[in-house]
Amino acid sequence: MYRSLAATVVLLALACNPEPGRKHSSDTAGTAAGPLPPTDSARGRFVSTAEASPAGAGSGNAGRVPNELGRIMVVEYHLIGERNTTYTRERSSFRQDLELLYRRGYRPVNMTQVLDRKLDLPRGLSPVVFTFDDASAEQFSYIEKNGKLEIDPNSGLGIWLDFRKSHPDWENRAVFCLLSGAAAGHNFFGDRNIQGQKSAWRFPKVRWLADNGFELCNHTLWHAQLSKYPDAFVQEQIARLTLAVDSAVPGYKMRSMALPQGLWPKNRALASKGSWKDPKSGKTITYDHEAVFEVAGGPSRSPHDPAFTPLSTNRIQVIGNAIERTIDRLEKSGNAYISDGNPATIARPSAATSPASTTPSANR
Repeated sequence: MYRSLAATVVLLALACNPEPGRKHSSDTAGTAAGPLPPTDSARGRFVSTAEASPAGAGSGNAGRVPNELGRIMVVEYHLIGERNTTYTRERSSFRQDLELLYRRGYRPVNMTQVLDRKLDLPRGLSPVVFTFDDASAEQFSYIEKNGKLEIDPNSGLGIWLDFRKSHPDWENRAVFCLLSGAAAGHNFFGDRNIQGQKSAWRFPKVRWLADNGFELCNHTLWHAQLSKYPDAFVQEQIARLTLAVDSAVPGYKMRSMALPQGLWPKNRALASKGSWKDPKSGKTITYDHEAVFEVAGGPSRSPHDPAFTPLSTNRIQVIGNAIERTIDRLEKSGNAYISDGNPATIARPSAATSPASTTPSANR
């Protein structure tokens, strides 16, 4: 029954937002909500920007005032292709996104670094989390030449790696939210020779990402609209993707998941934690995610913010000039997360300096 629905669901649901024009109440760069942390907290002691470490050597941007309670952009991509649409980013536009972010002082980090509060960037730089949903060939494809596999330079990953050649401090850090059983080649980056991608390449692609610094994320088995189904089905969809990733990269622990179409299951807790018993092996597959990605919502809170809620992590759909517009709003409001360059301190806003201030952290 599940597979008979798959083709219909995937065609309708590969794009994550059923209402792309809908406004979200939190879709704004705004100022950080909630009270400032106390002078001493579980996250560390906070002091003013004036006490922050001076800019040191490296690739930082000393002109930007540190603020490690500022907002973090989590940007969301789907297809990387021929033209810009709601769910496709044209290839040259994708490269321009990378260039814009680099020039404006942003560097990629994994969501695990956010969760672990290990955003140890040079002073003046800001983290950005890239997420790629649906495991399509447009994101990661191989070309076979003389019996050897090469990453297609026209795929999203190929463009990323080419950009890195001329920007060595642009790390291999991005979150790939995977499907393993969707139709039309939208699973583990393509199969059955769809767009020239062989099924035998699926596991090697997943392993390559894990081995080269990227993060793997659960996006369910075939992109089912979780809000429509009973609890047992929801857990099966999520757990079977967990099982598939474990088959490709044994022991890999996925710490995040992305909601298909941004739709929560009726029992919201099942998006982050649950289990399913595999009838073939009799083995019970469990999952326990620390972050759940929404489909939209604007910039996300800093992990040092007391109101940080990773189980409802906002994202920014990359449509039009969404990235530049968001950067401009964050910079204008003084609310961008900007590193102080010192892993032992946390920069925070203060009444005196408005964008920021700092102190030793117990958990960085």
